[in-house]
Amino acid sequence: MSSGDALVMESAQVLWDYHNTETTLENADIIVGLGSYDLRVADRCAELHAAGLAPLVMFTGASGNWTRNRFAGSEARAFAERAIAKGVPPEMIRLEEKATNIGENIALVRAELPDAQRVVWVTKPQTRRRLTATLQMTWPGIKSMITAPQHALAAQPVEDHSLDAVIAEMVGDTWRVAAYPGKGFQSLQPMGSDIEEAFDALVANGFTGHLPATVRSLLDR
Repeated sequence: MSSGDALVMESAQVLWDYHNTETTLENADIIVGLGSYDLRVADRCAELHAAGLAPLVMFTGASGNWTRNRFAGSEARAFAERAIAKGVPPEMIRLEEKATNIGENIALVRAELPDAQRVVWVTKPQTRRRLTATLQMTWPGIKSMITAPQHALAAQPVEDHSLDAVIAEMVGDTWRVAAYPGKGFQSLQPMGSDIEEAFDALVANGFTGHLPATVRSLLDR
């Protein structure tokens, strides 16, 4: 597989645009940053806190497949340290260090913040649609606003997470957006033929590393 192929990059851009949804931001009770390999999420949280969007910031995330060797402790703690370095006062930060997926991120934050009514969620650009769909099932009773670091697909790769890995991640998340509503994990999302064609093209080019093993085995037959 190679992200240098024109069809691959065209298809990857289609998925990026599909997943990278945006909502209008308003003042909120708290800003919640979802842990991952990408510390720019913490930078975005710090930027929004400095702008006065909410008085508190919470980071959620244990340690996952992509971060066990990247951070000394939990994703949440690494993000908090980054936010403090960017100017967020330590006393304005809360941590949730047990969540291992988006559903747990939301459920455990909800348990910590039962009275929250308005939340700004910050995640990676290509995870916004999954977060939206999961929130609609897991915490539908609040006002959720979702944002991400503001950059293009070409800027998404970071050290130890290449463009090929980003594309495979989007392929996996596209499959989850289609499959998870049937499991009750996420709300149903629109998915046009252009998304299906981009997904198929990227699968055919081998970007299957973020798909469940059972799905990969079926595709390999």
